[in-house]
Amino acid sequence: QVQLVESGGGLVQPGGSLRLSCAASGIAFSIYALDWYRQAPGKQRELVGGITSSGSINYADSVKGRFAISRDNAKNMGYLQMNSLKPEDTAVYYCNVRRSNSFRTYDYWGQGTQVTVSS
Repeated sequence: QVQLVESGGGLVQPGGSLRLSCAASGIAFSIYALDWYRQAPGKQRELVGGITSSGSINYADSVKGRFAISRDNAKNMGYLQMNSLKPEDTAVYYCNVRRSNSFRTYDYWGQGTQVTVSS
């Protein structure tokens, strides 16, 4: 059974930092791309950034220079380091893993972790 579990969310003041973790089980994590998404109240889910199975990383413009994505394939873990947090970063953050072959796409989501940036 595939399971993704996010952790590390919480309440932080503007300018602060948080590190989110995504623990994967039930899959060969290293061959999956890992993406981080977020969804703020009343808004659509948006892509924060991602890291491919080969280690290429991309970020949304809104978080570039402040957030850093990484992965540890030996531990089946993905990470989202968030620095210089702003109130507009408040959202539920989700990790997603995906891969495709000739026959189908495999796509799995975690349950999300709340990040609140407020003074």
